Amino acid sequence: MSARPTDDLFVRYMNAFEDSTKHTADCPACQGETPCVEGMPIHERFARLQDAYTARQKKQR
Repeated sequence: MSARPTDDLFVRYMNAFEDSTKHTADCPACQGETPCVEGMPIHERFARLQDAYTARQKKQR
């Protein structure tokens, strides 16, 4: 039985989700509508990877 190939985009997307979630839990500023200076790139990376993953999923249908 062969291992399933790693989906690099999905792995990066899930890591970005985890980073964003962890930061938000520990940062009161990021719990509001405007993220802090440190959180902004973390949340932007998550959003960018989420958009890329979603777009790829739509193409595969």
